Amino acid sequence: MTTPFPFTAVVGQDDLRLALLLNAVSPAVGGVLVRGEKGTAKSTAVRALSALLPAVDVVPGCRFSCDPHSPDPGCPDGPHEIGGGQARPARMVELPVGASEDRLVGALDIERALAEGVKAFEPGLLADAHRGILYVDEVNLLHDHLVDLLLDAAAMGASYVEREGVSVRHAARFLLVGTMNPEEGELRPQLLDRFGLTVEVAASREPDQRVEVVRRRLAYDDDPAGFAARWTDEETAVRARIVAARELLPAVRLGDGALRQIAATCAAFEVDGMRADIVMARTATALAAWAGRTEVLAEDVRQAALLALPHRRRRNPFDAPGLDEDKLDETLAESGGPEGQEDQGDQGDGDDDPGGPGGPGGGGGQPAPDDDGPSAQPEAGDDGEPRSSGGGGGEQQPARAAEPFRTKVLSVPGLGEGSAGRRSRARTEHGRTTGARRPRGALTKLHLAATVRAAAPHQRARGRSGPGLVIRRDDLRQATREGREGNLVLFVVDASGSMAARQRMSAVKGAVLSLLLDAYQRRDKVGLVTFRGSAAEVALPPTSSVDAAAVRLETLPTGGRTPLAAGLLRAHEVLRVERLRDPARRALVVVVTDGRATGGPEPVALAGRAARLFAAEGVASVVVDCETGPVRLGLAGQLAGELEGTAVTLDELRADSIAGLVKDVQRRAA
Repeated sequence: MTTPFPFTAVVGQDDLRLALLLNAVSPAVGGVLVRGEKGTAKSTAVRALSALLPAVDVVPGCRFSCDPHSPDPGCPDGPHEIGGGQARPARMVELPVGASEDRLVGALDIERALAEGVKAFEPGLLADAHRGILYVDEVNLLHDHLVDLLLDAAAMGASYVEREGVSVRHAARFLLVGTMNPEEGELRPQLLDRFGLTVEVAASREPDQRVEVVRRRLAYDDDPAGFAARWTDEETAVRARIVAARELLPAVRLGDGALRQIAATCAAFEVDGMRADIVMARTATALAAWAGRTEVLAEDVRQAALLALPHRRRRNPFDAPGLDEDKLDETLAESGGPEGQEDQGDQGDGDDDPGGPGGPGGGGGQPAPDDDGPSAQPEAGDDGEPRSSGGGGGEQQPARAAEPFRTKVLSVPGLGEGSAGRRSRARTEHGRTTGARRPRGALTKLHLAATVRAAAPHQRARGRSGPGLVIRRDDLRQATREGREGNLVLFVVDASGSMAARQRMSAVKGAVLSLLLDAYQRRDKVGLVTFRGSAAEVALPPTSSVDAAAVRLETLPTGGRTPLAAGLLRAHEVLRVERLRDPARRALVVVVTDGRATGGPEPVALAGRAARLFAAEGVASVVVDCETGPVRLGLAGQLAGELEGTAVTLDELRADSIAGLVKDVQRRAA
């Protein structure tokens, strides 16, 4: 068995260690979501925590780790007699990103259930994690329905498996820890809220601390057992402190003053619902127990806010996480303190807690860029829009995006088989039942009526004598279901001089930002190709991180000629490579341009030939027509014709414009 890296040997990351320890003291806090860049000891710290948890007593032979002193009356392996348990170390169970629903919650043997009436149940990872740690690395990449199941079980303390009228329930109480790199995509706000605490981690910029990280890691790699032995005393001390804090926790008093501070803080930061108040109360209580106190102090409330509120203030994926600590201190001061602390000065100074008073983030917003453009009035171009001097040949300051809006639904025609999402029709594991087929491999979704119809003609030949059907493996039918899939939405954005007018580019960026928000909600991957001057570039390769795309868009430079063909060819190459990586994910290409093509020999003809490559491969496409002014050339519409896609104006892209204009992206007839 591999020796884990000692928890107490992790350098820095005080907030991360404190959040994990608080959940070890009080699992009711609701788990931890650890957000941060790669290589910041997220996984190392989580795996090290399991070695600090006290051993648990379990019923011998119980696959669900029932407590012998208080066994679960509904345990599938029960009933159990009270007493007579055996101790074992607390488990840490890892949930792989590619796990199936059956692997997570367990599986019923449907064949035996129908033929014999027996609830033959194979426990899943939720059962293995009961009374231990369930760790999900890259939780933001986990399928939404699995995250929902996971968080429901964590909230209810039980897992339910129901299939075709057969139901099994078992206890599932565990410390839930998820880690994620925000660059790879965000969790939905509803799912963020289900994690009790969140911590932002980053690599230290202090050379001395970085040196110590490397020194300890190399020493551990050379001799894991010897390195761990050197930290035995520290590990034993922390383990004993966890046990002591657990025993003290029921005696900790959360007074009315602390409760008022908690309520005032949640109200001041406008968090939704009441879960934040409850989590803060439990966290503050755990902090007091960890410090060896029986009274919650103002410093506990402050630290609880820094751990429990930052992720609950996000309204969309482009909001920066964090908490304004000055506002927090003002709110705590105005709401008074816990009893006996009214005259206290600044909260949270000089405490012995491992986390210290500092929390993740330092402010919830981002500075607004200057609204003022260049002081000189730019001259007008051929389309009547203001341009930079020199006829659009120079680079201009990036324009600020207009306010995003709700867009119409753009979807890929046909029926796909890609990853679950919310955009286009697809055959999925979840959705409405549309038919039945013979199972390929393990049966996951039984079509009961089709199974009965398949078995019914053979009952006499099989010697049926009782009321039940005689079911054979060949009779079983898998339900085919239709739901929605996520697509790759590849934006091809014209950043040339003809688009560079500040007002126009602001509207264009606002439209793309709106489509990015829509892609986030529909669980798409996104990519960004831009073209200007004499070439095109991949500003963002396909990714699940729409906020990364928004950052690239915000700083997008403009100016120069319009190499439309280069932009389309670069997008075609991006799709080719991505098709090799993820062949099941269908693409939707969104070209944002006024349709002009300049630079090089025969630019218009070359752009047409590039567009016909997409049409020949059946790639769904939309052209967002950005042409403005009294004189319109209709070039974007011609481009849409070459792509065999649809052209929409910026106004028509809005969901509240002419109803039903854009529902599906239908390729035009040749």
